[in-house]
Amino acid sequence: MGLALGSGGARGFGIIPVLEAFDDLGVRPVAIAGTSMGAILGAAYAAGFSGSDLRSHVLRIFRNRRQVTSYLLEARVGRFVDFFGGLGNPVMVDGERLLERFWPVGMPADFSELAIPFTAVAANLLARDEAQLSSGPLISAVAASLAIPGIVRPVERDGLVLIDGFVVNPVPVDVVARRADKVIAVDASGGDQPHLVRTTSLPNAYQALYQAASIMEQRLMRAKFASTPPDVHLAPHVGSFGALDFLKAPTILRAAEPIREAAKRAIHALLEGM
Repeated sequence: MGLALGSGGARGFGIIPVLEAFDDLGVRPVAIAGTSMGAILGAAYAAGFSGSDLRSHVLRIFRNRRQVTSYLLEARVGRFVDFFGGLGNPVMVDGERLLERFWPVGMPADFSELAIPFTAVAANLLARDEAQLSSGPLISAVAASLAIPGIVRPVERDGLVLIDGFVVNPVPVDVVARRADKVIAVDASGGDQPHLVRTTSLPNAYQALYQAASIMEQRLMRAKFASTPPDVHLAPHVGSFGALDFLKAPTILRAAEPIREAAKRAIHALLEGM
């Protein structure tokens, strides 16, 4: 069986209990594909880090607000004054620099060094199409998959300009289905519990953009699932968190913990049917 790991930003930490469920049962997926946060965690899991390793790493990194801020500043593209001269964007960060600081120590440099076949899904900005990256340098592929428009700088790789894969394939079930007989999809978008609730005031610019992206992501995911349905669709209950709530990692992991047992039951059922 294979794993399709979805986007979701900080909500994607809810994927970790599913990885721990595989470890609990001693089952190894034959293939993994991931988009955005799903690509970050999927690549690390394919490299041999356990779900428990990733949980410990996330909790250690994101418990220190000052350290996180320092990492973001180090990965920043441009200077504040450049914003007004059109020379850069002080908000955007470099995805490869970001991964160098936030990924576990010991990540391999190339796809060929992974223990499990892995594909990172990104969007080809100029061709307006999907890019499936499964060979060559690993860090640039995953950086492309997480290049959120307006926040993370696009990645140029093999002559392509690539951005976050959530705009083309939020949970890449179809990619995994080409390598595995059964596919477990992990949807960390939080669509079951929208983060933004109606108040008396209009949403601010960030909230409006965030909700627009969420609407697109949900509709695209449903369309993809209709054409290539997963055998199991797991959705950790993380919708009360925002995509940028990285400093809430402990709370997100606690909220997602029930999906671990649900995943174990699903894996058992698939194994019995194979």
